[in-house]
Amino acid sequence: MTYISDIISMISDMSGARSEYEVFSDWVHCSAIAIQNASCILHDKVWHDREKDYLQIMSKYEKDHFHNMFAYLCLELEDNIHDALGEIYMQGEMGAKSTGQFFTPFHLSELTASTAFNPKTYNGEVIRLNEPSIGGGGMVLAVAKKMKDAGINYQKKLRVVGQDLDWKGVYMSYVQISLLGIDGIIAQGDTLCDPYRTGYPKERIYRTPRNMGALL
Repeated sequence: MTYISDIISMISDMSGARSEYEVFSDWVHCSAIAIQNASCILHDKVWHDREKDYLQIMSKYEKDHFHNMFAYLCLELEDNIHDALGEIYMQGEMGAKSTGQFFTPFHLSELTASTAFNPKTYNGEVIRLNEPSIGGGGMVLAVAKKMKDAGINYQKKLRVVGQDLDWKGVYMSYVQISLLGIDGIIAQGDTLCDPYRTGYPKERIYRTPRNMGALL
């Protein structure tokens, strides 16, 4: 069972005077903040700034709509690893030349993952995956799916560092790899001019619950 169409319908119902693109962007932004802030023990300035952003965005919408969409997303990813947010974005026709963003069909991401990961030669080592233009996280999700299909626990054997210039890509990929329990760090910035490194500004970094030790 898929919940993609249900989420798209809810986005459409919520749009009204706003564009569906704006609703989708606000939803993934709030979802990312909710996951990140819930994983933080210390409530520093970055935590409070994000909390303020969350409350400001949520004030534009009726209560529980975003929460219901998030629940559907969790169900969508529960037994089927794929780029659900990328599909919602494209099937909901939010991608256009004006936004300059299109997401790779997941079957192509799976094909690419097959060239990078071969379970027959896997020796049990931790796989470290660097995705310099992560988008919705489709390539990372495809590797995780290949590992799962081969009986390998990707939650313990996969480490991800992803980066994207567009904040929406940061939020989308962060939400999806967090829900799948992947150990990852997603950073915002230009990978060529300003690649992620030790000491990167905290306000431009999102760490998954598993990376922070919130999931064991």
